[in-house]
Amino acid sequence: MITNLIGVLLFLIFIFLSAIHFYWGLGGTWGANAAIPTKENNEKLMNPKLFECFVVAIVLLGFGIFVLAYSKSVSINLPTWLLYYGAPALSLLFICRAIGEFKYVGFFKKVKSTRFGQLDTKYYSPLCLLIGFLVMTLVLIKLKQ
Repeated sequence: MITNLIGVLLFLIFIFLSAIHFYWGLGGTWGANAAIPTKENNEKLMNPKLFECFVVAIVLLGFGIFVLAYSKSVSINLPTWLLYYGAPALSLLFICRAIGEFKYVGFFKKVKSTRFGQLDTKYYSPLCLLIGFLVMTLVLIKLKQ
């Protein structure tokens, strides 16, 4: 029961994030400038093209489908190795993203005064940490079963 709830919650988060990236991939601009890490002079660290936005959107959608399958909210036959290693890896990925790379991204970043830095501290990193902990919760519940 709780695994279904966590799985659906994670799925909704991933669908939302995927939809935003599809929107950007289709040329949407709302929120795009605040979603890219910048240097102190507001120079973007990267300039993702439409293709990259679609790739990220598809990966996020895949994560959403994966957590639904892992939580057994839907019945999808996935390889055993993917179920065994995938959820811990996904959890670790998002926890590492929350911690960051210590300069521009994550809780321990040095550049905090930019628009991205402020939003990352307030929203992006906490969301990544939440995702990481929710996926790890699914893993720990599975281990007890």
